[in-house]
Amino acid sequence: MEVGLVKIAEDSDFRKLKTLVDDNTNWKLEYSKNDETKVWTQMVHGCDFKMVKIHAVLNSILPDTVFDVLHDPAYRKEWDLHMIESTEIGYLNPNNDVGYYAVSCPAPLKNRDFVLQRSWLDMGEEKLILNHSIHHKCYPPKKGFVRAASHLTGFVIRSCPRGTFLGYVSHTDPRGKLPPWLVNKITQIFAPKMVKQLRKAVEGYNHWKARQQNPDFKPWTYPEQMMLAPRISITDCVESHKTSANSLTRDSDYD
Repeated sequence: MEVGLVKIAEDSDFRKLKTLVDDNTNWKLEYSKNDETKVWTQMVHGCDFKMVKIHAVLNSILPDTVFDVLHDPAYRKEWDLHMIESTEIGYLNPNNDVGYYAVSCPAPLKNRDFVLQRSWLDMGEEKLILNHSIHHKCYPPKKGFVRAASHLTGFVIRSCPRGTFLGYVSHTDPRGKLPPWLVNKITQIFAPKMVKQLRKAVEGYNHWKARQQNPDFKPWTYPEQMMLAPRISITDCVESHKTSANSLTRDSDYD
């Protein structure tokens, strides 16, 4: 998927995601713990920022629960410690939506935000989620944030003998004026912590969901519920030259 391009995900996009997760050729193993969590990195041609990949096994957890946790915006507010704001902008079709996400960064860095198109495919024993950055006219870059770019971020969720296999891959440019070595180092350190945080979130999800006013509301699973959200027009996602220039806000402490 190309940054800025609004496009309904195709089978080839999901195949690419699975290949990135499953094929370890040209990947460097950076971290391994008890065969339950592994982290790899890979250099990307023409880019200073590495792609990162995680394999994790979530014991005694069902793939459906992991899929729900990664989708449910209300629950994300409960477990994502770095999230500042998450807004569902609307949907393109029952398997593609658009959202805004803002995340805190440690000082002296500015906080980052994204506008993301998310696509998913549920095939029962295997579930796929991927996203990439696009533009939306109602969510231009704003003061105090650096508009980061996800070239590709995705999850592969599969049933396995011990519970659920979770594959994660991300190639994200934080933008701003940051030393690539710093970004790459932080990414390697953050990846195992993300798995630990997600594992804890998954363990508490079903209890949390059962206490909600509408526990059966899962538009990522029930397409008819998606129709309650606004329908996205492609014309609202065309980036102007002025908006593009504004997205190059810098971390002033590194200027």
